This record gives sequence, C-alpha cells and structure tokens, in this order.
Amino acid sequence: MTEAPEFEQDGDVTWIRLHGHAQSAVSLADPEHLAFEYVQHLALCVDAVFARPAPVRVTHVGGAGLTLARWMHATRPGSPQIVLEPDVVLTEAVRRELPLPRGHRIRVRPLSGEEGVAGLASASADLVILDAYAGGQVPPSLTTVEWLGEMARVLAPGGLFLANLGDRPGLRYAARVASGARAALGLEADGEGARTAYVGLHHVLKGKGYGNVVLAASRGPLPLFEMRRATARLALPTGVVAPDEVLSRGAGAQPFSAAANDTAWSPAPPD
Repeated sequence: MTEAPEFEQDGDVTWIRLHGHAQSAVSLADPEHLAFEYVQHLALCVDAVFARPAPVRVTHVGGAGLTLARWMHATRPGSPQIVLEPDVVLTEAVRRELPLPRGHRIRVRPLSGEEGVAGLASASADLVILDAYAGGQVPPSLTTVEWLGEMARVLAPGGLFLANLGDRPGLRYAARVASGARAALGLEADGEGARTAYVGLHHVLKGKGYGNVVLAASRGPLPLFEMRRATARLALPTGVVAPDEVLSRGAGAQPFSAAANDTAWSPAPPD
C-alpha cells in the first residue's frame, strides 16, 4: 500500500515528506521560490533556453509536489504541461493540501514514465524533465537508451531534455545516462555535436561527495554562457560542465540498455 505523504509548514513553504524524508517544497505564496538546489539547477537551464514569458510545452516525468510545474506556470503562463506521476495517493494529497493555481494548464496523468511517454505524440514537447525517484533512486527503466529513444521521439526540434540524477563521486552513472541521451538524440559520440552538459554544486562536480547533478541534453547548441551566468546568482557554489568535458570525463561510458539486460538504479544516497 502506498504511504500517505506528510505535510510540514515552515513559514510560506510547505515541505512534503515521504518515508520521513523531504521530497518536495512548495510555496503557494511564491511559486518562484525553489528550496532544493537541484530544482534551482533545473530552473536555470530552462531559463537559459526558453525566454520568459512565452509558453513552453512541457512533459514532466515525475510530479511529487508539482513544484516545477507551478514554477513553469508562474514564469510562463499558459504553458501546457503534462505530468506523469504514478503515485495517485501522493497526487491526491498534494492537490488537496496545495491546490493548483487558477488558469493552470497542468494535467497530471497517473502513469509511469515508461507508459506515459510511450503514449505521447511525436514532437509534442519543447521540454522533457526527468525527475522521478523511488526510494531515493531513479528507476532503471527510465535511463535506458530505449526509453531515452522514446523521450527523443516526443521532444520537438530544438527541444531540451533535463534529468535530475543522484550520483557518487566520479559521476559514472550520469556518464552512462549522458551517453544514452546522446545516442537517442542522434548526436555524434564526440566533437561539436555531443551536446550534453552537467549542472551541479561544485563539491558534487568535483567528486567530493554524493549529490544531484542535472544532465542537460539538446540536439542544438546549449547556451553555456547563459547557464554559467545564472549559476553565479545562486546562493551555493554551482558550476557547469561543458559538453567536451562531459565526454572526456565519461570516456568509454556505454548507454544502459534494456535489450542487453544492462540496467541499473541510480546509486543509493548515503544514510
């Protein structure tokens, strides 16, 4: 049976906890307030690619408190958003305790990322965001080259794929997901066409501890200057790893593959 979430109020921010761990933070008064660093990293990537306030077609794989969907509505009103969140108990509790704003175009579907993405039309999303965890880890089915191929089918030309990945020092898991994203998007294995970058806290990018890294991937050039400029405005030291360094760090990293029975959960966070 799915565990009901707990809601804890801290000023204007409501923390949503599952299994005793904070999963989301939502401010109804200020939907642009993003408490988690990795959510700030996702948002800065979006801002670097998509100008405000023009609407953006978004597919979220993983919903939880719908923090980023609320942020998208606040910063780009009218954006049609599909959220794939299989945890019906969680979604019902979130919508009851933290109602969505008026005029939103957020549609939550009680489907897994695999089932939900497979049912979407080709080129129907300008932005696909993977932020799906089960027990603190990304499910293996959502990082295979086969699933990433479905993601690439749904992504419109010029679109952006973002993935929140928890990883250990060395970022070997992230390197394999990045390799799969490049293969799925039809990018070259090396050189100018390999458009994958990382955004994360400096201590994570420098291999000094477990943490979250945001993988950004696109068939077009990534706006590295804008991304780096945005990191300078964040409270905690944050960096951007450019595509050529992503390639050199992950030299030899092969995509995860369901067909080859070569899949893995993301590394478990420390206790």
